[in-house]
Amino acid sequence: MRSLDSARAVCDRYHPGLLKALEAIPFAEREALGSPAVDVFRDRGGVGLLVPAEFGGHGADPVDAVRVQRALGAASPSVAAGVTMHHFTVSMLYALAEETGRLEPGQLDLLHRVVPDQILMASGWAEGKTQQNIFTPSVVAEPVEGGYRLNGAKKPCSLARSMELLTASIAVPGPDGSPELALALVPADAPGLTVHPFWGNDVLAASQSEEVRLTDVFVPRSMVVGTTAEDPHRLDDLQTAGVIWFEMLISAGYAGAAAALAELVLQRGRGSAGERADVVIGAESAFALLEGAARAVRDGLSGEEAVAQVLVARYAAQDALTRSAQLSLDLLGGVDFIRSSDHARLAASVRPLIFHPPGRSAASGPLADYFNGASLDLS
Repeated sequence: MRSLDSARAVCDRYHPGLLKALEAIPFAEREALGSPAVDVFRDRGGVGLLVPAEFGGHGADPVDAVRVQRALGAASPSVAAGVTMHHFTVSMLYALAEETGRLEPGQLDLLHRVVPDQILMASGWAEGKTQQNIFTPSVVAEPVEGGYRLNGAKKPCSLARSMELLTASIAVPGPDGSPELALALVPADAPGLTVHPFWGNDVLAASQSEEVRLTDVFVPRSMVVGTTAEDPHRLDDLQTAGVIWFEMLISAGYAGAAAALAELVLQRGRGSAGERADVVIGAESAFALLEGAARAVRDGLSGEEAVAQVLVARYAAQDALTRSAQLSLDLLGGVDFIRSSDHARLAASVRPLIFHPPGRSAASGPLADYFNGASLDLS
């Protein structure tokens, strides 16, 4: 399919050989628990896609990033979903690093090591609950000498078994004693950090979405990013950047899975010309919305306006992608379904987009109010 081939070419430009290496693994193994697919992603330099050039990465813009994610989602929906958590964390941290004084020297040193050491970051935000703000802390932080003691759990936590670093949202006491949002950078080998089985579905099993528990994990103050009197908007800026990138990237990965099914329908000439066109129109229109939002962000759209636009694109896309994937499965036919579960699993891999926060029902009121002139409040 032309547009998917174009996305693959963009992916190959940033990560030569990645798609071929993934496709060399049989689909059932590629998407299964214990799959080597995430290791393949890291071996091909995948961690550096959004890392700025001055830190050794590719510094891909939003348009190229969603195209790479689409190509990756077509090859492995699990990997696309899993590495979104790395990429959106990268987008937040390096956005702060672009301005002098917003990160500590130790934090900057860590960011300089991400590409050379191929450090995969898992996201310990509260992302597993559809109606929950992804920045609501799921980990309790107790102030202790020199830093904080963390207790809590993130489930599911993608990349749980391959991560070198966990980024966890925590609540820390502010100047007046009230809790404030902060971000803890926790090494995966920190004493007290453990990984436990959690994901029970075959769909997206290779994303390594397990439970990560933190039991009395010490994090030095130098590895906690919070607000200061001199920089009171640091975490607000981080949250905004995180939501924008997360919604674009997670949606683009699912768009890739739907596009892979549409491509099969075209290649096999299934159904009538009208039915094939319906499949393509659904898959293409969904990605066009996402790419349009990415282009607007690339060209300077920011803040609440950008958040609103990417959410509109995401919610419209998830409907179109689901319809396109289901129609593709129908057209591929019963014999295809009987002979292999691969395409049924690929179609099922499109649906979980609805489960990522913020869920549509939670965001409907704030979005309607925003377009009627109010501020956008997703908390």
